[in-house]
Amino acid sequence: MTISFTNIGFIGAGNMAQAIGLRLVSEGVINPSNMIVSARSDRNLTVWSQKGVKTTTKNSDVVKKADVIFIAVKPQFFEEAMQSLAGEWKFDFRIFISVMAGKTIDYIKKTIKTIAYDSISDFDVIRVMPNTPCLVGKGCSVLCHGPTINEKYVLEIQRLMSYTGTCDIIPESLFDAVSAVSGSGPAYIYLVIESLADGAVRCGVPRDLAMKLASQTVSGAAEMVTKTGKHPGQLKDEVCSPAGTTIAAVHELEKTGIRCAFMNAVKAAAERSAELAKISKQ
Repeated sequence: MTISFTNIGFIGAGNMAQAIGLRLVSEGVINPSNMIVSARSDRNLTVWSQKGVKTTTKNSDVVKKADVIFIAVKPQFFEEAMQSLAGEWKFDFRIFISVMAGKTIDYIKKTIKTIAYDSISDFDVIRVMPNTPCLVGKGCSVLCHGPTINEKYVLEIQRLMSYTGTCDIIPESLFDAVSAVSGSGPAYIYLVIESLADGAVRCGVPRDLAMKLASQTVSGAAEMVTKTGKHPGQLKDEVCSPAGTTIAAVHELEKTGIRCAFMNAVKAAAERSAELAKISKQ
């Protein structure tokens, strides 16, 4: 069996698919003519076709033309998407890459075998949890795989994802917890940026400047953590002068329970991911 990692397909054309696929196209990793994307309607397909990517409303077209297929539909639509693959076609070996939350490798394999086995009898599955900053090359992704897949395929997927940012291989047992940090994390940080900007506007700073200051401050602080190797607490202490403005602000944040709020947010996201996995098994 021969797999071409230059023939890439996406079942699902929304934000996460765009974050990965359009980044691979913009970086020149994948020729847009070698990529095909499906969606139930044309609503999310226009942005792809504008980049020269082939588009279709038939999921079977994706599996016919691509060797490596990202499953990027919402988890509740997974079974329906696989149902559309059952039919008269017979496909050679395929690699499916799931970016869905709460769907385990075993469940994905079982579903494909049950629904579309007559069409796809030889395949394997990798799970990837990306995040939307993949679109600008600043993504933070993780992947896991089962024991049956060839390691060279795993490394090739990791290589592809590296064009979107970082990509680490982890055991599937950590997927719920990790996705709650990196997968959902951008939403938490967007709230932080928005809140900082709103605070600046409240103090008289023009909106455009406030947003620029807030977003660059968050970006710069993240770079300080990754580049210096210092603990965030140490970096925070370096900014907080005795009886100064910053420690006064930090005091207010601590009074609101900001640490606990973030910890609870991660816990809630991880628990919800685990719930989705349990629902899938029922």
